[in-house]
Amino acid sequence: MRITTLAEYGVICALHLARRVSEGPVTGRDIAARERLPVDYVEQILLRLRRADIVRSTRGARGGYELARDAGSISIRAVIAASETTTFDLHCLSHPVEEERCSASHACSIRPVWQLLQQKIDDVLDGIRLSDLLHEESQVRALVGLPERPMAEDSAMPAARHMLPVLGG
Repeated sequence: MRITTLAEYGVICALHLARRVSEGPVTGRDIAARERLPVDYVEQILLRLRRADIVRSTRGARGGYELARDAGSISIRAVIAASETTTFDLHCLSHPVEEERCSASHACSIRPVWQLLQQKIDDVLDGIRLSDLLHEESQVRALVGLPERPMAEDSAMPAARHMLPVLGG
C-alpha cells in the first residue's frame, strides 16, 4: 500500500484546521504557506473535503476554511477517502491483469487476501480520529499500539527488522 500525495496532504490540511479550530476560517493559501505545500494541491483537497462535509468554507474578507464538525467525529479514513477517494486500491478492480482472470465470476485465490488487507487498513483508519493526531508523536504511538520508540536495530535479529506488524482483528 502506498499513501498518495493527495491522501497525505489531505490529512495535513485537516489536521492544520483542527489545530486552528478556535481561530476561525483560514484560507487555502495560508494553509499551503504554513504547511509548505503546493497551493494548487491544497485548494483541490479543500474542495474535496468540503464536498465530503469535513470542512466548510466561508466567503468574504475574513473567509476561508474550517472544520465542519468536531475533530473527534472525523476519522482519518474519511479524510483520506475524501482526498483520494479510496484508502487501498484493489488492483484486480482498478488495473486487472487480464479482464477474464480478474472478473468477479473467476475464482481467484489472491483476491481475498487483498480484500482482507483493504478491510484491515480501513478498520485501523476508521479507529483513528483527527483529534487523536492533535497529541505529540509519543502519545499517538501509544494510542495506535506502537512502541514508544522504534526498536533499535539489533544485529542478532536481522530478519525481525524487516517483518511487518500483524494487524489485530
